[in-house]
Amino acid sequence: MPAVNQESEKLNTLRHSVSHIMAQAVTRLFPGTRVAIGPSIENGFYYDFQFPAAADGKTPISAEDLSKIEEEMKKIIDSRQDFVKITISREEALKHFAGEEFKTELIRDLPEKGPDGLPTEITIYENRDAGGSVLWADLCRGPHVQNTREINSAAFRLQSIAGAYWRGDESRPMLTRIYGTAWETPKDLKAYLAFLDEVEKRDHRRVGKEMDLYSIHEEAGAGLIYWHPNGGRMRVAVEDFWRQEHYRNGYEILYTPHIGKSWLWETSGHLGFYKANMYSPMEIDNQDYIIKPMNCPFHIMIYKNKGRSYRDLPLRWAELGTVYRYERSGVLHGLLRVRGFTQDDAHIFCTPEQMEGEIREVLRFSLNLWKVFGFKDIKAYLATKPAESVGEQARWDAALESLRKAVDAEGLPYEMDEGGGAFYGPKIDLKIKDALGREWQMTTIQFDFNEPERFDMSFVDADGQHKRPYMIHRALLGSLERFFGVLIEHFGGAFPVWLAPEQIAVIPVAENFNDYAKEVADGLKARSRESGYDLRVSTELDDNRLNAKIRNCQNRRIPYMLVAGEREAGTGTVSVRLRDGRQLPAMKVSDFADYAVEKADSRSLEL
Repeated sequence: MPAVNQESEKLNTLRHSVSHIMAQAVTRLFPGTRVAIGPSIENGFYYDFQFPAAADGKTPISAEDLSKIEEEMKKIIDSRQDFVKITISREEALKHFAGEEFKTELIRDLPEKGPDGLPTEITIYENRDAGGSVLWADLCRGPHVQNTREINSAAFRLQSIAGAYWRGDESRPMLTRIYGTAWETPKDLKAYLAFLDEVEKRDHRRVGKEMDLYSIHEEAGAGLIYWHPNGGRMRVAVEDFWRQEHYRNGYEILYTPHIGKSWLWETSGHLGFYKANMYSPMEIDNQDYIIKPMNCPFHIMIYKNKGRSYRDLPLRWAELGTVYRYERSGVLHGLLRVRGFTQDDAHIFCTPEQMEGEIREVLRFSLNLWKVFGFKDIKAYLATKPAESVGEQARWDAALESLRKAVDAEGLPYEMDEGGGAFYGPKIDLKIKDALGREWQMTTIQFDFNEPERFDMSFVDADGQHKRPYMIHRALLGSLERFFGVLIEHFGGAFPVWLAPEQIAVIPVAENFNDYAKEVADGLKARSRESGYDLRVSTELDDNRLNAKIRNCQNRRIPYMLVAGEREAGTGTVSVRLRDGRQLPAMKVSDFADYAVEKADSRSLEL
């Protein structure tokens, strides 16, 4: 499959050129259309247009028109037009694009001088025919291919149409955005489209519906998740494992309220830096309360509940705390972007001397956790001080160096994320790659020397002096909602046995074997309970034929299907069919129960 994250400059140049060809084709087919911007993006390109309204007031373009635009683009490519760069003055540019409101706004917003102190260069690219006549032109800094013959007319595809506000501002005009993809060869295009087909099959919204995991009810509140029994089974499995591992790693588990007085977030600084993502206060007893967007002020209140000594530290406190943050409706996306989510949250309070070791332990803990879930391709990003921040530079530098040492100690590859830190300290972000090679930002380890100061936290050190503790925020899985979205797409719903909401289906070959199927199911449950593990077993007793029952269970991604017929009933065995179509030898019910329990209890990734 073509690389999807590290694309060459050559490919970006090709895609940018194809975006111009698309704009040229659109303006030919839809006279009066105004063009906005059309960059290359990861895996493709887009262009924003303002179409003249049709007689009925609607935009005169739909997805059905994409093939017509593609045909016009192929004609342009085959005509072998040159891309010619022209440098012009600001006055010339404004004159050239007079009447083009989007272009003139862009020109006026260009700074007089660049970072090098030299006057800003303004360029347009003209598409010219063999005789030198200008066929189309656009304001653009480039680069582009020299001639359209460098573009393979069989290696691009227009994909979709969407709405987009001009310059991302909801108060500005709504434009029509056309997305496309372009590659060097038809083979590359075919591979990428096959990749997109696999992405669609694994889409957590599609799989979640097929497996009856969760739902979203816009009429009851956008961005809020309703977990169904199957999804609930999965959450219990993950949360039980999470708690078990936290206790093993020296954490205690907290539970804190969902609302608190607004002074908590005023003190923490979040109201100053994060207000746009927080819900409006509610008045209770003539005081403002806020539904919590994060848990840290509550954990600090527990810390301050009594005096602390250096002998008490480090304190490692974790919480699966449900928080609420405002996200614009346009960015909400299934489980991946929501307004209410349960955060895999923890805070570590330690002495300055303990900080480096604690960060390393968090990093090790996170890596081990991800391996259990089947993710091994992990990269770190070290995020530095943002423009809006608090704290002395020396503290930032020392904290960043501690984070860097922890990453080096674990042998993790990493990149710097300049300015990507939280307002209160630098951080490590871990990004994982899924089964399709896509990178997801998940674990965050954030250093904080802001809140201990703001909340006047202290501990009594060995010298009898009161000193500030250091504070580390960390989320290993991130939010459970987003984690499950990534997990669903990574496995395509074909989860390891321990996570599968339905682990075993007992399928009678005919109605007269229903009683034996029930006996098998009861035997499996009883045997598994003896070992301390409750297998999740269902019986398929509907009137469908055997093949239909098996197909239904495969669609539900059930790991094990046990066929029960005359031979099995006579020998007290089951015929074992795996989700991937493989067959295991016939087994005694007790033997299969032991086999399934071992796979589930060991959290094996194999069936």
